[in-house]
Amino acid sequence: MAHRQRLLRLAVSAVSLHSHGSVDDVLTARELYRFYRAGDEETLALRGVSLAVRRGETVAVVGPSGAGKSTLLACLAGLDEPSGGEVRVAGVRISHRPETERSRLRARHIGVLLQSRNLLPHLSVRDNVRLPQRAGGGKSVASARELLDQVGLADRAHALPRELSGGELARAGLAVALANSPAVLLADEPTGELDGKTEQLVLTMLRERAAQGCAVLIVTHSAEVVRGADRVIELADGRATTTTSVPQQSPVLREDHDVTR
Repeated sequence: MAHRQRLLRLAVSAVSLHSHGSVDDVLTARELYRFYRAGDEETLALRGVSLAVRRGETVAVVGPSGAGKSTLLACLAGLDEPSGGEVRVAGVRISHRPETERSRLRARHIGVLLQSRNLLPHLSVRDNVRLPQRAGGGKSVASARELLDQVGLADRAHALPRELSGGELARAGLAVALANSPAVLLADEPTGELDGKTEQLVLTMLRERAAQGCAVLIVTHSAEVVRGADRVIELADGRATTTTSVPQQSPVLREDHDVTR
């Protein structure tokens, strides 16, 4: 317990010593710690992770299973609270707030595409897209139908999630994540279960959003996703061990390269 308190004090001190990044940094995390306790066992899922993502930038987060990637994404999205440190989106602190406030900020500024998809099973595809638009105050520049047309699902607008194929579910989930034209798009393994054609469609849409000024962060094991990123952050044992700029004019990985090494 004393060790945990010392780490938390260090995290708070580190946050106070840092600025909140440049004006182009739409997503910043400062010294994030996340502890989980089960009985007498305590797990440190994140150990002082800091990062910043600029407008128009695509960042890939890689690392082995258990490295803390999904925990990091949940803290960045305001779906989970860090035990220490803070997260800011568009200059506004989203961490250490009541869930109702985090939900409101998430609806306004963040699109989230989870590995388990983000569709409510009892709503049609169109109503799944409309739901976050209502929660965000209707600020989206595109209607639900326009978004579904962009992902090739205009003719499936009235279908329920259980009536969709795996590729259709992924595309519908992306439409939900983009419902409010977010400043930040966070994706957890968005192409993990997709065929090559659907993967390319999803990646093309993510690149287009980044080109329009959205900050995109993708948790991934995909070499194709890493190839298209501007930077790669590698997590290991809850720490960000490596940050690499990716040359865009030449391949950065062979097809058989393991991005988790």
